[in-house]
Amino acid sequence: MGSVVLSLDAELAWGFHDHEKLPEHRVETARESWIRLLDLFDDYDLPATWAVVGHLLLDSCDGVHDGHPTPESHPSPDGWFDRDPGTWEGRDEIWYGSKLIDAIEDADADHEVASHTFSHVEMGNTTREIASAEMRACVELAEERGLSVDSVVFPRNFVGHRDVLAAYGVKSYRGNRPRRWYDRGPLGSAAKLLGWPTGAVSPPLVTPEEDEYGLVNIPASLYLFSFEGRLRSAAERVTDDPVVQMAKRGIDRASTRNGVFHMWLHPNNLTDERDFARLEAILEHVEEVRATTPLTVETMDSIAADIKDDEPLPREPIGPR
Repeated sequence: MGSVVLSLDAELAWGFHDHEKLPEHRVETARESWIRLLDLFDDYDLPATWAVVGHLLLDSCDGVHDGHPTPESHPSPDGWFDRDPGTWEGRDEIWYGSKLIDAIEDADADHEVASHTFSHVEMGNTTREIASAEMRACVELAEERGLSVDSVVFPRNFVGHRDVLAAYGVKSYRGNRPRRWYDRGPLGSAAKLLGWPTGAVSPPLVTPEEDEYGLVNIPASLYLFSFEGRLRSAAERVTDDPVVQMAKRGIDRASTRNGVFHMWLHPNNLTDERDFARLEAILEHVEEVRATTPLTVETMDSIAADIKDDEPLPREPIGPR
């Protein structure tokens, strides 16, 4: 029947380097959360797609990245890579992640290492030259480690330059979640808030489809940290975690219907114990349903392989058009 996919935007500090201020707590806890997630996935034998910022494949760099074109708009007068310390992982571990990639590869669960661009560029808001440089850097670094870039998650979900992805042999990407009536306007927001606990609002199952570039679009179904702050605290005082309820409904639907239930999160979303409790409750439900139904858990690259020929695509470097 259906499948569950879990993808992670793995970025450490790179997810915020173009912000005026870094969210210190999220950044400082991200490495520990990354490792705890790997342990959880091993406990439940759950393979995930880790979409890693390419710079994290490095254990050191000069911080300059000479010859790598970058966006001109940036809050720092010194440019896109100004915050990159140009040191090494043991000294500035929020900017380098080679050991974390080792941990993904050494895990018992059969994870996919995917791409989140080289330096967290918004692909839907940049030039083709920059998009090409970002993908070229990711592919070269991956191949140095014996990996391939088969899937891409777009930073901040700004889809763009899919032809560039295709030229570098990418097979799939995470598309945006289909919009429902309750995603629009204040009435929809109220309906969503009231409907989550009652079951009236459910996240969608999605149908992966091959696009005009030969890439398989695997849209998102549910962001696991979309209901936070005061609303979350208020809801949890009177009912179970609404996101856990939503995820369970999506998992249950995938166990009885054709389609994919695609959940996603950032490792830096998990900053305290209740965040891990949320995720473990969801993984426990996946395990229970998988034991009694035909439900499968897949990575993005395995979904793409089910839809199209699994032969490797040629990687042809391209430049600006």
